[in-house]
Amino acid sequence: MGLIGTLLVGLVVGAIAKLLMPGRQGGGIVITTLLGVAGALVATYAGQAVGWYAAGQGAGWIASILGAIVVLWVYGRFVKRSAG
Repeated sequence: MGLIGTLLVGLVVGAIAKLLMPGRQGGGIVITTLLGVAGALVATYAGQAVGWYAAGQGAGWIASILGAIVVLWVYGRFVKRSAG
């Protein structure tokens, strides 16, 4: 897929995760993209560890969004603690 495709998917996944997550999370487009890419990676490796995906197979859209929500939640906890 390449780097550009990965970043575009990350942007979409991160934006959907931010829309679904209650409350206000900081960060602009770069943070949203990075959280989306990280969520897709978390979903892929967790799915491979559990046996849902074969080696080299990526997570689907729904799993990537769920992974991004988890990463966004962790990010929100970390930012709140370091700011206060």
